[in-house]
Amino acid sequence: MLESVGALTSSPWIYAVVTLSVLLDVFLPVLPSGVLVITAATAAAGSATVAGAGAVPATGHADLFALAACAATASVLGDLIAYRLARRGGARLERAIGRSRRLTRAQERLGLALSRGGGGLVVIARFAPAGRSVVSLGAGAAQRKIREFLPWSALAGVAWATYSVGLGYFGGQWLGATWLGTAVSLLALFAAGALAAYVVKRPIPAPAPAS
Repeated sequence: MLESVGALTSSPWIYAVVTLSVLLDVFLPVLPSGVLVITAATAAAGSATVAGAGAVPATGHADLFALAACAATASVLGDLIAYRLARRGGARLERAIGRSRRLTRAQERLGLALSRGGGGLVVIARFAPAGRSVVSLGAGAAQRKIREFLPWSALAGVAWATYSVGLGYFGGQWLGATWLGTAVSLLALFAAGALAAYVVKRPIPAPAPAS
């Protein structure tokens, strides 16, 4: 897989593939968009490292900044589409959410967090497995205002894309475009996801009473 993605980084198609994968994984969380972003960044960084040693030219490989921009933009657009669909879903979607304890709890937590100005929950959930889907659908179904959700979604997309590309870059720089470099970067991504899932599940403390 690493060799295939490495070859793909030499083509502009890498941007389209990353954009489509990140855009769709809000509806299909099983898509390995994070794995793809990290693998592409690792391959590009590893190729640039080899080129710096004078072995091969680096031209034509994916630009890491463009890769991060594509991933962040697709993340926000996917969130917005899911939010809009959920907002217009009406009673049918409400019944579907009501049958899921996880979605119901997430919707309640999100509404409470946003009402207290704690939209950081949107950012943290972006790193948790399926957290992006739950938050985007929950915000729409709860009829949260777009100005309460979109800025946090944008921040979440930028943070996630920067972190993912950064992991791939440093893995490729330190360990080269190898399975080891990719594996170390992916372990860091999964660790962040596990930590985010733990934080999201924690109860939100009640505000201190006014003195």
